[in-house]
Amino acid sequence: MKTPEDILAHLVSFPSVVGTANHDIVEWTHTYLTGLGAKVSVLPGPEGDRANLFATIGPAERPGIILSGHMDVVPAAEPTWSSDPFVLRREGERLYGRGTSDMKGFLACALAALPAIAASPLSRPLHLAFSYDEEAGCRGVPHLISRLPHLCAKPEGCIVGEPSGLRAIRAHKGKAAARIELIGRAGHSSRPDLGLNAIHAMAEIVTEAVRSAEALTEGPFDDNFEPPYSSLQVGTIDGGQAVNIIPDRCTVELEARAVAGVDPSRLLSGIEAKLEGLIERGFKARWEVLSAYPALSLKDDAPLAVLLEILTGQKPLPAVSYGTEAGLYQAAGIDAIICGPGDIARAHKADEYIETGELAACRSMIEALGQRLRA
Repeated sequence: MKTPEDILAHLVSFPSVVGTANHDIVEWTHTYLTGLGAKVSVLPGPEGDRANLFATIGPAERPGIILSGHMDVVPAAEPTWSSDPFVLRREGERLYGRGTSDMKGFLACALAALPAIAASPLSRPLHLAFSYDEEAGCRGVPHLISRLPHLCAKPEGCIVGEPSGLRAIRAHKGKAAARIELIGRAGHSSRPDLGLNAIHAMAEIVTEAVRSAEALTEGPFDDNFEPPYSSLQVGTIDGGQAVNIIPDRCTVELEARAVAGVDPSRLLSGIEAKLEGLIERGFKARWEVLSAYPALSLKDDAPLAVLLEILTGQKPLPAVSYGTEAGLYQAAGIDAIICGPGDIARAHKADEYIETGELAACRSMIEALGQRLRA
């Protein structure tokens, strides 16, 4: 049987960067899973060059548990990598490579645990749901979730293996992000009366975003989060050609993060209304949704939370600040929780790593889950 380290070396070798084709990693995983007798479905996304993968061990017609993770990674362009980020490097107990913690380590543990789980018949199924483009705002997994009714009975729960130190987490904020492009009219800066200054107009959008962000500090509150309220910010702004040219284009990217019970997309509604006013004044505008997913909020006495406390030996944490596809599963009526090996603080930076002991512990947890699915 392959170890998690063996499998992780294969997974890391695929440069499955977010927003790019992922056929190679999907094909390798498909071959591995079919060799174990799993029922595997490759689910192409609308982009045409990437796909989700869904696999089942056990009776698909009965409610089971999903292990969910993403195959994509963020780019590895940092110049301070000590070695090739797409070649797994071991140094002591640390395994370095892009995606080791976020989150190919979890995928490797799930794949390594399957031979032992598949060795005896299960009374309830274990599903693997591996998605694409999570790092772009969970763009792939909604297509997978929409296919679940055709692939299996409604699952009892979903464990999302984002790096959490193998401590279960019951909640995270929801998120909505958008890009706004304003198109005005260029001209010589000496005749502002003949142009439409897109940067000046975008300043009104930014002002509205700041006003909305300040209003959110007044609640509603959820003390499980830091900060305990929803937030909104402008993250990037770009526009203009030269100081003596009236800028005819300006683009901003902004995001809202919402506590449970608040729709993150609605937090941007005031900005959309302000944009309509600018259109009426002659500007053209383009609004592009970059990502959107709901918050996760699982009760502390939910059966899935109780199960993870048994499997990990630790009481689940109330919440984390980052977001995952868990909120999308919950919105689809499937209880979800976060629990995976590694540390999110190591992700999205040079020399990302995971420890061999973390992989071993995660594999053991998944094998223990398999034992419970035999009962």
